[in-house]
Amino acid sequence: MNDDRPVLLETRGACLHLILNRPRALNALSHTMVRLLDEALARAEQDEAIDSVLLSGAGDRGLCAGGDIRALHDDARASGHASLEFWRDEYRLNARIARFPKPYVALMDGIVMGGGVGVSAHAGIRVVTERSRVAMPETAIGFVPDVGGTRLLAAAPGELGTHLALTGRSVGAADAILCGLADHHVPARLLPALTEALGEPARPDDAAAGIVQGFATEPPAGELAAQRDWIDACYAADTVEDIVRKLRESGVPAAEAAADELLTKSPLALKVTLAAVRRAARLDTLEAVLDQEFRVSSRAFEHPDFVEGVRARIIDKDNDPQWKPGSLAEVDDQEVARFFAPLGPGEEELGLAPGLAETSAWEGQAG
Repeated sequence: MNDDRPVLLETRGACLHLILNRPRALNALSHTMVRLLDEALARAEQDEAIDSVLLSGAGDRGLCAGGDIRALHDDARASGHASLEFWRDEYRLNARIARFPKPYVALMDGIVMGGGVGVSAHAGIRVVTERSRVAMPETAIGFVPDVGGTRLLAAAPGELGTHLALTGRSVGAADAILCGLADHHVPARLLPALTEALGEPARPDDAAAGIVQGFATEPPAGELAAQRDWIDACYAADTVEDIVRKLRESGVPAAEAAADELLTKSPLALKVTLAAVRRAARLDTLEAVLDQEFRVSSRAFEHPDFVEGVRARIIDKDNDPQWKPGSLAEVDDQEVARFFAPLGPGEEELGLAPGLAETSAWEGQAG
């Protein structure tokens, strides 16, 4: 008998197993799912019978493809506000996961994108498989990485995070580990056994981290380590225009392909994303980054590039978005800065980190 609840909760021994249960939608997050996850974690935090939490996705295609993009698109077209409330609760959930006081194991099998990164990559124990494809692909739809993704990408070695943030490319297990988005590789065929082991009665010397380590193996070879030279050299530039120029002038075919790829993205989203990652590197806490991302998401939600990007990439699938403005040169630095300014009258800040609303050190700066 099929269970149509969007989040399944199963307690095995002292482990609470949370299962995202929208497999036909690649377990995309709805507002209801975010609330259910937050409530379950709040209870588990206080429940002395629960020693650990395990997160996985139903089906065999992925943990979570992100938020429900069509619902966000429809809300934006209708000039609604439901999406802002969704992000408000989602970002608070991301912060709760990062600060969760018990072992939280995320099985990042298959597709893990956008909001899927938010519910997994902030976990204390992050497991990828040979099937994992991890990405923050927001620039392709006129949006900007969120769910704490700018903090994660800013912390990646060298300029790898900048490369992934701007291109939106997905990475496999080895590269996810290299970039600090995951910790361990476990072959997909062993996930049922790992799940079973995590649900067995805990022993003093057999904590969740040790159990996962016992299943871990070397991942298949990645790609990014061999590309560090041109990635670090090109993406260290101060502007997106200079990054594209350096990629073009590098003489490296892969770099030139990255330049071509960047020019298919929303010019405004690219510039805001570069600024967001650079600013995230200067913020002290995840909470401060989430506060910043809420401002950026609120502004991106209002901009026509988001609706147009979702239309072109996901709804009509013509892959021919008409961005406004249409080129990097037309993006005004003050427009970029507006994405990071305090929210206006009638708009409520996320407010996870005290004092951000009064912070003005970066106002007027584009990146």
